[in-house]
Amino acid sequence: MATVDRWLLPDGIEEVLPPEAARIETARRRVLDLFQRWGYELVITPHVEFLESLLTGSGQDLDLRTFKVIDPLSGRQMGLRADITPQVARVDAHTLRREGPSRLCYAGSVLHAKPQALSTSRSPIQLGAELYGDASTSSDIEVISLMLEMLELAVVPDLHMDLGHVGIYRGLAKAAALDGDVEQRLFDALQRKAMDEIAELTAALDPALAGMLRALARLCGGREVLDEARAVLAEAPHDVQKALEELTAIADQLSMRYPGVPLYFDLGELRGYHYHTGAVFAVFVPGVGQSIAQGGRYDDIGADFGRARPATGFSTDLKTLVSLGNADLSVPVTGIWAPGGEEAELWSAVRRLRREGERVVQALDGQSHSDAAQLGCDRQLLLSNGVWTVVSLTS
Repeated sequence: MATVDRWLLPDGIEEVLPPEAARIETARRRVLDLFQRWGYELVITPHVEFLESLLTGSGQDLDLRTFKVIDPLSGRQMGLRADITPQVARVDAHTLRREGPSRLCYAGSVLHAKPQALSTSRSPIQLGAELYGDASTSSDIEVISLMLEMLELAVVPDLHMDLGHVGIYRGLAKAAALDGDVEQRLFDALQRKAMDEIAELTAALDPALAGMLRALARLCGGREVLDEARAVLAEAPHDVQKALEELTAIADQLSMRYPGVPLYFDLGELRGYHYHTGAVFAVFVPGVGQSIAQGGRYDDIGADFGRARPATGFSTDLKTLVSLGNADLSVPVTGIWAPGGEEAELWSAVRRLRREGERVVQALDGQSHSDAAQLGCDRQLLLSNGVWTVVSLTS
């Protein structure tokens, strides 16, 4: 009979050990405190839900990354959450049902059936913030600013940000009356900058619209791209012009607030096209092939929960944030070694010290004073003249 290595974990699933676990928890608390200072309220969502709820408005990509199980109580299909964003949208639309803007944040483990990239974890700790109930660019600017403040708190170096707006392509595709298949094929070609395919797919369109759609593939680069886009899209429909104005307004504010963060624009990059409805953004650092934080506007996501609301937000993986950041997350390990025993006075002294915030490790059978340093203790509790007193471990 073959032996089973019961200690093995599935590929892409990892455990976090001391002291790294303490560093990650320290980072989580600091970031959530930052969110709280900006007015974002913490929500904690369940790890498993009915599948229809988890996949609302998310498209095929999230479906492929979601583990499915059958609920033995109801017989319905459930999913282990692969993304917390749809859950928070449900909370806003159906559970809280507030009027006016609502700021929510979260931090929790998610599970991916398939990794987003070969080198990424299938069990990230997703951390994010969402702003509901406001459709203005002020909300987009706020959540992007909060994301950059989070990265600054983590001391992640060499940031650069990609900015785009899916409304530009959506507006042009609508004006050209593209059918679903052609729109999808053109979308795919734009992502690959496949100029020949783009030209072929737009050959039968009105020449002006065809020219604008083809131009999206080359409208990428620094701030000059927005000036060029205004010229190229001068005759575009109103909703396209509005999307470009929104993108420009967001860029202006970010340049003013964070002049040290380079901005890169790509009007043909349609990240999350089937999910997002407006401005989209992502932060990259050298040497990492994927974005380390990303987000965008996804208006009306709450419609399937009975209440359509404008929404924008971002997310990141906390473990990635800690591994890339240079913030001092070390947790000094100090403590008080207490002898074993059942005496009431000893227990009272240990309890008092713990309530005062001290870390107290009490000896178990077989443990002695010599074990104290190995367990992170720099002091000890000694009985002196009938009183339990804290002294140096070397005393």
